[in-house]
This record gives sequence, C-alpha cells and structure tokens, in this order.
Amino acid sequence: MTRAYSESYLNDAKDRLSQFFDYMVNDCSMKADWVSAIFVSSGYAEQFERGNPAVLAGMSGIELAKAVVRKSYKNKRLPEPRYSEGCSPEYWAGWALSEYQWYSGKRFKDIFERIKLSDIILMYSVYHEMDISKFTEAMDIICAKELPESRLKKLRESRGLSQSELARASGVSLRSIQMYEQRVNDIDKAQAQTVYKLSRVIGCSVEDLLENPME
Repeated sequence: MTRAYSESYLNDAKDRLSQFFDYMVNDCSMKADWVSAIFVSSGYAEQFERGNPAVLAGMSGIELAKAVVRKSYKNKRLPEPRYSEGCSPEYWAGWALSEYQWYSGKRFKDIFERIKLSDIILMYSVYHEMDISKFTEAMDIICAKELPESRLKKLRESRGLSQSELARASGVSLRSIQMYEQRVNDIDKAQAQTVYKLSRVIGCSVEDLLENPME
C-alpha cells in the first residue's frame, strides 16, 4: 500500500496527536468523543491524513488543539498545559491511532464511525504494553465490520415509507436521502430545515434522526 506520507513523519504525527488528545481531555476537560468530532469537523484530521508537514511537524499538540478549537468556538480560552509525566490512556490512544491511520490509510472519520475515541482509550489497559501490531489487528477487525443502519433508514422503514415516498412528501431530494442513509453525507451537518422536513413526515423529533446529537 502507498502511504499518504513518508514514515519519516510518523513519529511527529504520533507525538502531535498524543499530546492533542491528552491535553484536550485531561487539561481542557472535554469529552473524548467531542474532541474526536471537532478534530474531524475542523479539517485538521484531513490534514493529518494527507501528511501536511505544516501540521504534522510544524505545530505542537497544544497548538493543534488551539487551532481546532478556533474552528469550533470563536473565543474559547484554553488552560495552560500541565505537561504531566507518564503516558495517560488518552496520550496512548493518540499514539496508537496515528500509527493505525497511517498504516491503514483509512480516514479518521471512517474510523470514528466504527469505534468511538472513548472506546479506543479503554483499549489502553489491554494493548498499551503489547506490540502495536496487536492493536492494529484488533482495529482491522473492528473497522471491517459493517456500520449499523442509519437512524434515518431505520425510522423511515419503520413507518413503511420508501425513499421515493419520503422524498415526495418531504420535499427533500431522493439523492440527498440516499446519501444520508449511506452516510456519504453527514445528516448531522445537514441544514436544520432539511432535517425538520424529514422528521415532520416520519413523525419523530429532529434529534431522533441525528447520528450524534449534541448533549
């Protein structure tokens, strides 16, 4: 497999993502799965995937955190890093996940759709003293699994509606519905009016259609 970037950058990538997750979860008290969500939505996950040296080697994990937060919040202040010694589960998760993403070539978005960052962190107790190949094998098994049906598809079918019928009744295009159900497009990022139209026809709340409704 041709990697997206040279292995010479891999240690930098692992160091940056490790520090990023550790700082965001432990110093900033953000929930792990929210951190992974804004990492993806900010566009910086894609920069990692492409091997952008300005991101992989040009900024620290703390600087990455500040850049990601600026994309998600306008004026949120972040605390000073504690630089605690030792390898936290969050730090290990960033290290192992960087290795797996580089090795597999999978997008972070696709990985997180199959396993939450919080669950990867829980893998620390089992895998942190093993060779990284064991973690990679476990992740390959997890990522090979088919995704569960989207909420939109489940609710649509439970109401006995075809995609075409839902499209006609809601005014949302058939192609858009297909793309949301196949997770090609993220329904969580759809226009509020679009999700409202779908929920009105299906007879559910807007939140019922979202894959990751905000808490």
